[in-house]
Amino acid sequence: MSETVADHLLRRLREWGVDQVFAYPGDGINGIVAAFGRADDRPRFVQVRHEEMAAFAAVGYAKFSGAVGVCMATSGPGAIHLLNGLYDAKLDHVPVVAIVGQTNRSAMGGSYQQEVDLQALFKDVAGDYLVEVNVAEQLPNALDRAIRTAQATKSPTAIIIPADLQELEYTAPRHEFKHVPSSPPSAAWSTTVAPAEGVAQAAELINAGSKVAILIGQGARGAAEQVRELAEVTGAGVAKALLGKDVLSDELPYVTGSIGLLGTRPSYEMMRDCDTLVIVGSNFPYSQFLPEFGQARAVQIDVDGRYIGLRYPTEVNLVGDSAHTLDSLIPLLVPKTDRSWRTTIEENVASWWDTMDSQAAVEAKPVNPMRIVSELSARIPLDAIVTADSGSSTNWYARHLRIRGDIRASLSGTLASMGPAVPYAIGAKFAHPDRPVVALVGDGAMQMNGLAELITIARYRDRWPDQRLVVCVFHNNDLNQVTWELRAMGGAPKFEESQSLPEVDYAGFARSLGLAAITVERPDQLGPAWDKAFAADSPMVLDVHCDPEVPPIPPHATFEQVRSVTEAVLKGDPAALHLITQGAKTKLREFLPGRDQD
Repeated sequence: MSETVADHLLRRLREWGVDQVFAYPGDGINGIVAAFGRADDRPRFVQVRHEEMAAFAAVGYAKFSGAVGVCMATSGPGAIHLLNGLYDAKLDHVPVVAIVGQTNRSAMGGSYQQEVDLQALFKDVAGDYLVEVNVAEQLPNALDRAIRTAQATKSPTAIIIPADLQELEYTAPRHEFKHVPSSPPSAAWSTTVAPAEGVAQAAELINAGSKVAILIGQGARGAAEQVRELAEVTGAGVAKALLGKDVLSDELPYVTGSIGLLGTRPSYEMMRDCDTLVIVGSNFPYSQFLPEFGQARAVQIDVDGRYIGLRYPTEVNLVGDSAHTLDSLIPLLVPKTDRSWRTTIEENVASWWDTMDSQAAVEAKPVNPMRIVSELSARIPLDAIVTADSGSSTNWYARHLRIRGDIRASLSGTLASMGPAVPYAIGAKFAHPDRPVVALVGDGAMQMNGLAELITIARYRDRWPDQRLVVCVFHNNDLNQVTWELRAMGGAPKFEESQSLPEVDYAGFARSLGLAAITVERPDQLGPAWDKAFAADSPMVLDVHCDPEVPPIPPHATFEQVRSVTEAVLKGDPAALHLITQGAKTKLREFLPGRDQD
């Protein structure tokens, strides 16, 4: 039997080392689906419940494997559904390749059913490489360029393949005019180092400072050792953007934790008081959480020159690989002999963790959501992977989860989309089937799409040697982050019709699929539930009933934000009394962490 275009597509994916494609079928890709059958499901067709989840799973796979994630969808509505996950890849700089179908070539331009202008649709999200394959000879070069471009630019790319072409006989490009050949799948990537003159200027600037602060993002992941050395030489503290949360261990006494709206007080105070700032591999967007303009001299290191000097008026900008550039910089630095700045940072960090433990112990109705992550943090395996969703649960992930050992963690950092935690976790399990995975999910995101993806987990659990995939649901029947944003930013009371969620038995639904599940309704059940989850030999859902009125307001909240919450209460917020009580108890723990508060 001759090889079809779809057959060759899968063969080429195998040659690139692609082990699975996250996808949902449809008639626009029938030819490719049939080819999976002829190829004995190599690469594996991972059927998710919705195309958006296919894209999110591909992002999760790419984030935790370092390889390109591949997703696939049919034409028209299926292709449209991919967009949110692909934008997540674009904004978080993740290499993903989308393969999408299209109506038959003979019907294009005829307002045919499900015909959508896919090149216009994907032009922004896949702008680094987007191509429609219209003849068989295009295919190898198109696929190779899509993968290489995704790798090179850390971005999503897309290939559109019309349905009729998929089933035609494949013919390779020839050595003739207007045919484009392609090399075998391979790539050897170079590393760049900033120019010596710029590195010397950066060293001079850093040597002149006495209170050095370091901010790292995901771009510092390959430079963790060099960042530690930089911090030791300069006596600096290290704050972490959320996408860089897993770059350095929180056991290091000078790591101040997350920065920004969901950040920690030590990070806030370090940025407030420093005179020198070194930004490594981060495009952290909230400049109001960086030093005041003119307060600090700053150096930025980033491999992508497009993001240099974007968030702060940096004096020296070094475009190059973080690890190699720091290797050139550190020998030029003069070790700081005055360690008073470092001592202050370490004292603030130690006090902060005491405060976090104290706040997590505050009684709530029925369970304090901070305690969910605090109890997890005390028990989590040191090779675990954690995925977090967007919502109030993200606050507790950002502040209470202590990174140590080989723990990896991520979330939708820049798009901040609801719904990626469970498909991220699925992608993570396919990337590392022998490691435990934890998804921290609000009940809003769980109702949005997490429930459906439990079906995917149940379907593929036997493919994973270590089946531990724990989905922890923060069950408070409230779209809690938006509720607090209404209170804190606009002084508006909770609008029940918008914010309240219907009651769902998440544990019961999980059990109906053959998954393990535990319902937690009391604080004393929480620790044992995590212990059982990590001792289990199957995926598990923890359905934790928690208090929606524990305030996620940052510890450095402005007077205006606190006033707005007060105004919300005075305007008749239905949870006003409990809200005031929980806010007061939590803030008291911040200022009096050593005392019990009733």
